[in-house]
Amino acid sequence: MGGLQKKKFERGSATNYITRNKARKKLQLSLPDFRRLCILKGIYPHEPKHKKKVNKGSTAARTFYLLKDIRFLLHEPIVGKFRDYKVFVRKLKRAYGKTEWSAVERLKENKPTYKLDHIIKERFPSFIDALRDIDDALCMAFLFSTFARTGKCHVQTIQLCRRLTVEWMNYVIASRSLRKVFISIKGIYYQAEVMGQLITWLVPYQFSHDHPTDVDYRVMATFTEFYTTLLGFVNFRLYHSLNLVYPPKLDSKTESELKDEDDYAMNSESYLEKLSALSASLARVVSTAEEEEAQLDQFPVEGEDIETMEAREKEEKQQEAQKKLFEGLKFFLNREVPRESLAFLIRCFGGEVSWDKSVCIGSTYDVTDETITHHIVDRPNVDKQYINRYYIQPQWLYDCVNAKILLPVEDYFLGVTLPPHLSPFVEEKDGDYVPPEKLKIMALQRGEKPAQEDEEEEGDEEEEEGEEEEEEEDDNEEEDEEEEADEKNLKIMEEQRSQGKSLKVKVTPGKVKVENAARLEQEEKAEEKRLAIMMMKKKEKYLYDKIMFGKKRKIREANKLAAKRKAHDDAEKSDKKKKAKTRK
Repeated sequence: MGGLQKKKFERGSATNYITRNKARKKLQLSLPDFRRLCILKGIYPHEPKHKKKVNKGSTAARTFYLLKDIRFLLHEPIVGKFRDYKVFVRKLKRAYGKTEWSAVERLKENKPTYKLDHIIKERFPSFIDALRDIDDALCMAFLFSTFARTGKCHVQTIQLCRRLTVEWMNYVIASRSLRKVFISIKGIYYQAEVMGQLITWLVPYQFSHDHPTDVDYRVMATFTEFYTTLLGFVNFRLYHSLNLVYPPKLDSKTESELKDEDDYAMNSESYLEKLSALSASLARVVSTAEEEEAQLDQFPVEGEDIETMEAREKEEKQQEAQKKLFEGLKFFLNREVPRESLAFLIRCFGGEVSWDKSVCIGSTYDVTDETITHHIVDRPNVDKQYINRYYIQPQWLYDCVNAKILLPVEDYFLGVTLPPHLSPFVEEKDGDYVPPEKLKIMALQRGEKPAQEDEEEEGDEEEEEGEEEEEEEDDNEEEDEEEEADEKNLKIMEEQRSQGKSLKVKVTPGKVKVENAARLEQEEKAEEKRLAIMMMKKKEKYLYDKIMFGKKRKIREANKLAAKRKAHDDAEKSDKKKKAKTRK
């Protein structure tokens, strides 16, 4: 039978992919424009399963895209805008070359622009989808907002990122949705719960730094362009969900308090500065008194029993208590502490905060205010101290937020060696090593008194050891007495037998053997487990051994860490004792 001969590399998986160069030519775009379009539309290269087939027998490194994705890009309106912009640049160059200044002005006025609104709606059909993807947008916006205005990046982009991040922080404060915070080498990690979604973002430290040379800022700027549009939409929707005015405005009461600082800068600039100070509350569309609603009764959700409902209620109560962690407390920040981070943290949990007027706009009370409860300082000592307030180091605030309770302030006084700052994102499972500091916090959370000082513990341990030794000695003495009595009885019986006398049997009262029910149950379970392991099939036994090996390795690692920590603590104790002796 005749027919068309099937050619190689023109069917199967080879037809599903297209190289980057071919895709570029199909769209009639330059490489930077093609990259930009792909970033905005969320289209990424794909690695084919059979690369040699797709690459027509070649093994050369090539970038492949799915053909259906490139066909999807053909109908994108922004492609036309990119072409218009190219024409605009060409006309502008010609006008400059001919020194036609009127034409230059006219072209600049009619510069082609485009919006990304339709792409945001396309990529995020529902608001929850946008919230799930907001992590990267926040990280990028916070990063760009810290950039120096050196010309590497557009000043307008930096200003826009700063405005959007300040709006986001003000929303988190108003909704009291912050849950965790962690100080790392990279920056400060925050986690907030917004509409049931956990959102984690990183805020870099405010250091002056040189821009790295090995980073492509054009790619980053394209991502930022998309993310700022997304963040603008999300902020707008979130503000309206709390009946807050958007763009945000300060509450009329707090605004009147800050009016004496209007000479700080131009109105447009000082307003953003007042917002970014994070010390004032925002204006609402409806007053808070009218907004309060009646509390609803709790009912179990579908497929939920009463126990899980009670557990959920308990968790909700704990969250409500955490939201009011710093309520009723007044903080004053010294000039050397990270002002923005601490102000954000304190306001998120209901506290009042202020600082010296010379540090930043937006201070609400002076250092002389007698109602201040906590003074946050990050230096060895302070010259003038007030009796009615605590002078503590900034780590206390971060640790309190993660522990969800107010921790003892003694461990955070000035000049005191701080306890380790534990990550709230690490959750230990059974068999994992738990640091003693975490055990102490867990005891405080349960309302128990944490273990006392090491010296007292050592004394208690020595006393317990002495008691145990005494008990063992008593037991040994009793055993020796019983053995001697048995030997005497045997001698008497042998003498009676040799003399031919009838043996007199001495009846002694028996001791009641007390059986520990819990121990018996444990032994039964252990026996059942042993039999179950014996009855396992070969495959199941292999898997079980693998799992058990992993568990044992975990326990060994935990024990190693515990031993290391013990050695470290012992070394510290010995150093302290030596220092104490030398002082004497």
